[in-house]
Amino acid sequence: MAQIRVENLRKSFDQFTAVQGSNFTIDDGTFFAMLGPSGCGKTTTLRMIAGLELPTDGRILLDGEDVTFSRAAARDIAFVFQFFALYPHMNVADNIGFPLKCQGMARREIRGRVAETARLLRIEHLLSKKTSGLSGGDRQRVALGRAMVRRPKAFLMDEPLGALDAEFRHLMCRELRDLHDRIGATTIYVTHDQLEAMSMADRIAIMNGGRVEQIGSPQEVYDRPACLFVADFIGSPPMNFLRFEGSLQPNDEAVSFHGARIAVPAIREPRAAGPLVLGVRPEHIRFSDAAEVRGSVFGAEYLGTTQIVTVDTGYGRVAARLPSSTTVRIGETVGLAFRSERLSLFDAQSGSAIRTAIHEGVGHG
Repeated sequence: MAQIRVENLRKSFDQFTAVQGSNFTIDDGTFFAMLGPSGCGKTTTLRMIAGLELPTDGRILLDGEDVTFSRAAARDIAFVFQFFALYPHMNVADNIGFPLKCQGMARREIRGRVAETARLLRIEHLLSKKTSGLSGGDRQRVALGRAMVRRPKAFLMDEPLGALDAEFRHLMCRELRDLHDRIGATTIYVTHDQLEAMSMADRIAIMNGGRVEQIGSPQEVYDRPACLFVADFIGSPPMNFLRFEGSLQPNDEAVSFHGARIAVPAIREPRAAGPLVLGVRPEHIRFSDAAEVRGSVFGAEYLGTTQIVTVDTGYGRVAARLPSSTTVRIGETVGLAFRSERLSLFDAQSGSAIRTAIHEGVGHG
C-alpha cells in the first residue's frame, strides 16, 4: 500500500474556489475519512487525488512520487463510487474480473484473483449470479471487489454507502473496517455522515467551505474541537454553546459567566476582554441544586439507557444527556453543573478554540 501526501492543494472553477490550500499526510495502512457538509470540497479533493480532476495549485504525492498531473490510470489506485456502476449483463465474477481483462491478464490468473477477492468479501456463492438481481449490500461488495482485484496502492471511496438503507449502512460500516484491517489498505473515505467517519476512521479531516478545519483521531476531534464549526458538526446532539463577555489570564481557574463562576481548564494564553463562547457536551452536564446556572426544563427525549433533556436558560437552550432513571418534569427549575475539565472555550469572532490544557496537541489541517 502507500503513503499519500497533499501539499497546498487548491482547486478553482472560474470564480469559485472549491478547495483552499489543503495540507495533510495519510500514512501507509491508515483509514482516513474526509467529513463535512455537502459542498465543502471533500469529493473534489478525492477526485484530485484520484486523477479525475486536475488541481489549480499544489502537489499530490503517492509513495513519494509526484502524481499531481499523472493520468488516473497511471496512479495505481482504485475508486469506489457512491453508485455502484456495475455491468448488469455480466455476472458477479465477470464484473469483478473486468479490470484485469482490460489489462490483458491471462484467464487462469483472472479466475484465481476473482476467487481470492470473493473469499475476502464472503461472496463466493454469488459469483455466477447477475448483478441486477442482488441486494444493495451485495452489489456494494461486488463494487469493492472490482476495486480490490487490481491490488492497488490505495482505495478511494466517495460515499459508497449513501445508496443503502440505515440497517445496511450500519452492517457495511463494520464490514468495510474489517476488510480494511484484513488487507492492510490505505483508504480515503469521503462521507457527510459523522457516525460513519467516527466508527471506521483512524483519522478524520473535517472540511468546511473548501478548508480543512481539523485533522485528528475520532476522539481528538470530539473531545478537543479546534473551532466552533467542528464542535457543532461533531456530536449528536452537538456541543452546547453559551456566549458571554470576558477576559482570560494564565492563572485563571474559572471564568465569570453572567455573574456565575464556572471552573475551566488551566488557561495557557492570556486574552483581553471580548466575546467568548463556552462549549460543553451534553454528557458533561448534570443537574445540581447548588449550580449557579439555572433554567426551566423544556422537554425530554427518551433514548433507552439515557435521555436528552433540554433546558431553557437565560443564555440559550441547553441539552443534557442524563440517565433515563433521572426524573424530570416539564417546566421545573433545575441547576446545571458542568464538568470543568471537559469544557471548551472559543473566540466568538474567529471561532477558533482558545488554547487551554485540554486543547493542547490537536492536529490542524
